[in-house]
Amino acid sequence: MVKLYILRHAESQWNPIGRYQGLLDPELSDIGKEQAKRLGEYFRDIPIDVIYSSPLKRTMQTAIEVARAKGLEVLPEKRLIEIDHGVWSGLLVDEVQSRFPEQFRQWLEEPHSVHFEGGESLQEVFGRVKDFLEDIREKHWGQVVAVVSHTVPIRAMYCALLKVDLSKFWSFGCDNASYSLIHMERDRNVIMRLNITCQLGDFYVEAHKAL
Repeated sequence: MVKLYILRHAESQWNPIGRYQGLLDPELSDIGKEQAKRLGEYFRDIPIDVIYSSPLKRTMQTAIEVARAKGLEVLPEKRLIEIDHGVWSGLLVDEVQSRFPEQFRQWLEEPHSVHFEGGESLQEVFGRVKDFLEDIREKHWGQVVAVVSHTVPIRAMYCALLKVDLSKFWSFGCDNASYSLIHMERDRNVIMRLNITCQLGDFYVEAHKAL
């Protein structure tokens, strides 16, 4: 079995204002820095053998807090990077809803069919995270793995792990600085914990429904 912890990065400077980040690279907000520290404190006494992270600042800054508490190095992994939002990148949710109303509706109601102009499709993200998960199963059987990523690849990972259609993408909660625990067994994958945020205390912030 592989015990797989999936962590979403702590709050970035753009999360509170509802700005699409994609491959753009804002750092953590002040609240996010405290959230990341609390994640590190939470995992201090929990066994972890290896930590992978998307190479963007918001994920690496979060992963480093956990790694520091564990005395581990963070392994950058490009397959965990956020979806490329293309022309949406850097825009506020309200701006996207105004300028791209049909695709915005599609993103919320039919995410599996979206391909962002100048960016990626959800199917492409699904393909790369599925490939990553297969590598994890092969390389780290019998170990505990932590993965720090973003809302889109994390939800895509859940779909891949449970063999759920991508149309169900929005069915999984994914708050900033949350963690989930999946047991990757030989014949199935089991979500043991999903979107846990109790470690954040007063620094919990609910995720935007369109991000």
